[in-house]
Amino acid sequence: MAVAVVEDGKLVESTSAASIAQGSKSSTSNSTVDKDQFLQLLVAQMKYQDPLEPTSNTEYISQYATFSELEQMQNMSASLELARASSLVGQTVVVKVTDSSGNTTTTQGNVDYVVYENNKAYLSINGELYSMDSLDTVADQEYLAAYQVAGDWLNLYNKLPSIGVLSLDDEEALTKVKETYENMSEYEKKFITSDYVTGLNKYVARMEELKKVAAEDDANNADDADNNDDSTDDTNKTE
Repeated sequence: MAVAVVEDGKLVESTSAASIAQGSKSSTSNSTVDKDQFLQLLVAQMKYQDPLEPTSNTEYISQYATFSELEQMQNMSASLELARASSLVGQTVVVKVTDSSGNTTTTQGNVDYVVYENNKAYLSINGELYSMDSLDTVADQEYLAAYQVAGDWLNLYNKLPSIGVLSLDDEEALTKVKETYENMSEYEKKFITSDYVTGLNKYVARMEELKKVAAEDDANNADDADNNDDSTDDTNKTE
C-alpha cells in the first residue's frame, strides 16, 4: 500500500487508493445479503408473521433454496474474477482511475501479483494496488514495443522543417528519418499512417530536387571558372 501524501494541510488521494475505494464502493453497491443476514431476516419473518395467515414451511424452504442458489452463483462469480485477475500476472496492462475530484489518471505497467480481499481482486502494478474495476486495457508486450518504435519515429519526423523551407542542411536529419523507417519491421510500420509515409516520400523527392539543382549550380560555376581561365590565357597570349 502507498503512503498517503499531505499537501497544504490536505490529504492527497493516490491513484491506487482511489482505485481501491472505487472497487470497495462498487463491491458495496453490488453486494447482496449474506447467509447470516438472510437467516436473521428469515427468523424475523417467522417471528412477526400474521398468526392468522402463517407462512407455510414449503415457502420458507423455497426462499432458502433460492438464496443458496444465489450464494453459489456469487461464489462462482468471485472465483471467475480471481481466475481472470491471476491470469494477468506478468502481463502489461493499463488501468484508469477516477478520484473523488473527478480527475482520471492512467497507469501502465506489469502485473506483479494479485491480492484478493472481500471477494474483490486487486492488481499490483508498479508497487501499487488497483481494483479490477479500474482495468482498461491488456496489451501484448510486442504491441507496446512496436507502438513505442512508431512513436519515436514520429518524433523524428515531426522535427523536420516544413517541406517548403527544406534545404540541403536538413539532408542528414531526413536521411535518419528515412533509414529509421526502412529498418522498421512490417508490424511496426502498421502503426504509421499512410499520410506520414506519403509525406516522407515527398520530403525525399524534394531533397533529390535540391541536390540536383545544387549539382547543376556547381557544374555551371565550374564551367564559368574554366571560361574565365581560358579568357585569361588568351589575353596573356595576345600580349
